[in-house]
Amino acid sequence: MSQLSVSVGQHSAKGLKSVNQDFHGVCIPPEPQLSSKGIAIAVADGIGSSAVSHIASEAAIGSFLEDYYCTSDAWSVKKSAHRVLMAANSWLYAQTRQSQYRYDMDRGYVCTLSALVLKATTAYLFHAGDTRIHRLRDGELERLTEDHRLWVSRETSYLSRALGITPHLELDHRSLSLEVGDLFLLTTDGVHEHLTAAAMVELIHAHGDDLDDAARALVDAALSRGSDDNLTVQLVRVEALPSRDADELHRQLAELALPPLLSPRMEFDGYRIVREIHASSRSHVYLALDGDTPVALKAPSVDLQQDRAHLERLLTEEWIARRIDSAHVLKAPAQTRRRSYLYTVSEFVEGQTLRQWMVDNPNPGLEKVRNMVEQIARGLQAFHRLEMLHQDLRPDNVLIDATGTLKLIDFGSAQVAGLQERESLPHDQMLGTAQYAAPEYFLGESGSPRSDQYSLGVIAYHLLSGRLPYGAEVAKCRTRAEQGRLVYQPLRDSNREVPAWIDDVLRKAVHPDPHKRYAELSEFLYELRHPSAEFLRKQRPPLLERNPVQFWRSVALVLAALVFWLLLRPAG
Repeated sequence: MSQLSVSVGQHSAKGLKSVNQDFHGVCIPPEPQLSSKGIAIAVADGIGSSAVSHIASEAAIGSFLEDYYCTSDAWSVKKSAHRVLMAANSWLYAQTRQSQYRYDMDRGYVCTLSALVLKATTAYLFHAGDTRIHRLRDGELERLTEDHRLWVSRETSYLSRALGITPHLELDHRSLSLEVGDLFLLTTDGVHEHLTAAAMVELIHAHGDDLDDAARALVDAALSRGSDDNLTVQLVRVEALPSRDADELHRQLAELALPPLLSPRMEFDGYRIVREIHASSRSHVYLALDGDTPVALKAPSVDLQQDRAHLERLLTEEWIARRIDSAHVLKAPAQTRRRSYLYTVSEFVEGQTLRQWMVDNPNPGLEKVRNMVEQIARGLQAFHRLEMLHQDLRPDNVLIDATGTLKLIDFGSAQVAGLQERESLPHDQMLGTAQYAAPEYFLGESGSPRSDQYSLGVIAYHLLSGRLPYGAEVAKCRTRAEQGRLVYQPLRDSNREVPAWIDDVLRKAVHPDPHKRYAELSEFLYELRHPSAEFLRKQRPPLLERNPVQFWRSVALVLAALVFWLLLRPAG
């Protein structure tokens, strides 16, 4: 099979209690969400001291299974799950604070939770409390979670983590590689506190392929061995794992033919080609008409039509453009017809690249540069909010339209956390342009938002000076030690009138060590307009440099006063 496939068995019982405060659920979505988001399984256990914790359990599971699939498919599983569970935790905590239980959290809207997301060939676990997740592989049952309990004596313990206890939720998180035949076991404490690992394995094997019967047998066995709590069991067995060609991008690669050479006035897949806009060794971009609407059509170059990785990146560009909504990022129109060839379509922007603008305007003012940098940064922030990195930010990949709006283009080198988890795109090579690429890429390290910040800092420096902050040396440095010897060339060495403190701002933004750059793009933008007190103190030279005459007069006055005091001091 080319898809992720699982079998599921579940059973829950109130046991000896009057109310079942456990809640559980599983969601197996159809494509394309099966590939983009995966399969979600979760179990929650209300606390016995609360009369409303069954509401908390149901709300937590319902929120997780519904809201997780509403998050962006560009996000990683970790970010999506954390955002959803943090929101559920905040809601539960607020419910308690607004109820009669606000001074007694043990009676409020509180529950434990263990969740599992199976995506592509990886399992992602999220856990808070004393519910548990085990994995059965090759006859061995391995416990994957740790109970969050604080033991104050041999008989007494308290939950140290759960949903709804505090306004901030601490979650355990881990990821594991999947194998066909892996069986995950999710249980509440009413089950696992009364059954040994060996007993659970024996019961599961005894019921073969009927996982519902196995789940029921586990609950019954725990009851027979003295469990007086609610009991819930979920069993999830991996039946098949997706092949590398199972996701949407690979299916398009398999189904779409390579486009022919295009020429003006040619009818192509429902479009009318007007003219070629740009040609490079990687691709050809054409102005085309979709009816009366102008669009930009991008096709792979002939030389790279057999390069599968390049074709994947080309398709990814349109995938990204459809998911980012920003005035400073090139958009892709909705696809209105079935395609027969492999190409991408985006909005057509009448204008020029930043590179051409720099040729036409070699000496821009500081305020103009600030405005341009801020627009580019807003485009980058739209990427970063969706866990994407541009990774090829340079003047050639910024368009300026007729209104002066700057737009990021060319997403062929972009990194998308949600797509990385599918293991479909290569990430082991430098895809950006050496002059503007962050130094960490040359060490073989993965990028971060600070890597895009470096590229933006280099563009700002280039606009203000007409050169690069380290010349061409960055691409030659292949070790951390070599990068540590890079020497930043101050802006004051150029012929431009730029405030001295701007140098410190740019020096920090383009620091070779990503950890020494700004933590956020917004900080860089703020300090580009507002020098910090630290920068101003550093920029104020000592009195000896500012006014040598005044300095030496002051020294002479102090020495004269000292001599006068020594002369007047009584002898002996």
